[in-house]
Amino acid sequence: MTLGFFMILVDSTIVSVATPAIMNSLDANVNSVVWVTSAYLLAYAAPLLITGRLGDRLGPKQVYLAGLIVFTASSLWCGLSTGIEMLIVARVFQGLGAALMTPQTMAVIIRVFPPENRGRVMALWGAVAGIASLVGPIAGGLLIDGPGWEWIFFVNVPIGVLALVLALRFVPKPKTHSHRFDALGVILSGAGIFLIVFGIQQGESHHWASWIWLLIAAGIAVMIGFVIWQRVTSAEPLLPLELFRDRNFSLSNIAITMVGFMIIALSLPFMIYAQTVRGLSPTEAALLMVPMALISMALAPWVGRLIDRHHPRYLAGFGLLACSVSLLWMSRVMQPDIPIWQLLLATGLLGIGTAFTFGPLGVSATRNLPMSVAGAGSGVYNATRQIGSVLGSAAIAAMMQSRLSANLPATSGIAAPTDAGLADLPPRLLDGFSTAMAQSLLLPAILIGIGFPVVIFLKRPKHLARPLPGRKASHMQPGSPR
Repeated sequence: MTLGFFMILVDSTIVSVATPAIMNSLDANVNSVVWVTSAYLLAYAAPLLITGRLGDRLGPKQVYLAGLIVFTASSLWCGLSTGIEMLIVARVFQGLGAALMTPQTMAVIIRVFPPENRGRVMALWGAVAGIASLVGPIAGGLLIDGPGWEWIFFVNVPIGVLALVLALRFVPKPKTHSHRFDALGVILSGAGIFLIVFGIQQGESHHWASWIWLLIAAGIAVMIGFVIWQRVTSAEPLLPLELFRDRNFSLSNIAITMVGFMIIALSLPFMIYAQTVRGLSPTEAALLMVPMALISMALAPWVGRLIDRHHPRYLAGFGLLACSVSLLWMSRVMQPDIPIWQLLLATGLLGIGTAFTFGPLGVSATRNLPMSVAGAGSGVYNATRQIGSVLGSAAIAAMMQSRLSANLPATSGIAAPTDAGLADLPPRLLDGFSTAMAQSLLLPAILIGIGFPVVIFLKRPKHLARPLPGRKASHMQPGSPR
């Protein structure tokens, strides 16, 4: 299940590295090539509530396998595309496949593993998310420099086939639950999320025109209507609102939105700084994140054991603070002549933070979910993470443009910080450009820090009140705080 989830997350980041190559190969302009990513993210985010509920009804294994087939076939379609329009359509189907798969990975974990043993599994699931954010840019750079941009899609085919064989062989078929589909709820949720995500994605490129704000406002209004409908409908709702009566589920969704925001908002200014100021290639720039991935992967099993035995507020709180401190540290050392090892230390601390963040939040969100709504809960959790990523992408683009205008007045007319020509900045502009990128990191640093007081209010899991297997009862202190 994590192999399929890994492939989805890699595909969310790998295309950004290939943008110039795709433009040259398919004779596309900037506005067209942006839709290669936007179409995927829209098709991925909008149906997540629906696909999560679909897994509850048809079975998470069946829906996961269907999504995996769609994703793998559309990856082949992407690589064979001969025009930008064909590639965009193929990416829509790829996003739909990802939307079918993602909620099922968590739903299977919830159904197969009991709450007291779920921590190490969710820690591995979370570590995959952190590692994928590194592997995407590195793999993209290597494939583009080697066989060509088409191979960032072709490489999914053998991985998808392997994941399909393994899932058919090893993933059990959990019990399904009879559900009736809420047709109006499906329409309202899909339309609302689409309008919000589309508006946010297009905001910066259209200079946040009035129609963009109207689009976002319409999406919010539709989502409010969706929630009201879920409250009053006499039929079975698409989104069981009782999910949010569980404090840990609600707080974990807030926190994972901030984490999704951070992951996207970190990568863009840091990668631009590494390539524009330090003169690194895309592959070399991505290698700066190796300490984060290695440390996160190494700590995952240990953190998983801690999750099963300790209060999640302490683990997730430490992880969020470590992420915030690492981003503040990076913003201080992002200078034209700083030794590379200082950047590596900061990304290493980020690896510690992410290791303590994804697993505890995932477990806290899902520990108390009834089996009948496991897919719905997983869909909500992944939808909020994805919306956080979209918000991070839009917000960091606006922040970078603002900081570039402030620190490089002579270039205030530049439309976007990634426009052609910035890779050849004259030396006199390097300090100002570095400062602009460093100041941009303050936005995700502050936001992820705000997540700390959110997770402090997580409740103590019920299973920690009784001895775990292999843990002596005498170790439990009577009257310990709940």
